[in-house]
Amino acid sequence: MQYGILIEKITEKNFPNNYFYAHIPTLGLTTHGKGINGAIAAAKDLINLWIEEKRMNNEYIPASSEIYYSVLELEEHAI
Repeated sequence: MQYGILIEKITEKNFPNNYFYAHIPTLGLTTHGKGINGAIAAAKDLINLWIEEKRMNNEYIPASSEIYYSVLELEEHAI
């Protein structure tokens, strides 16, 4: 089974340098880890735990669909 993830550098002041978010859109989950590889590892762990819990409760586990990524540029005054 495959799930698309989106990796995003964390720029919040309360996080140490070199931490990244890993978003799993299909499951509505987000985690984080040190470095890109750490974020990917955290996402894999989270997905496995999430699926295990869903299976124990006989709940639906959605399959990943196509994932698209885009960037929106906002006017300076909007920020």
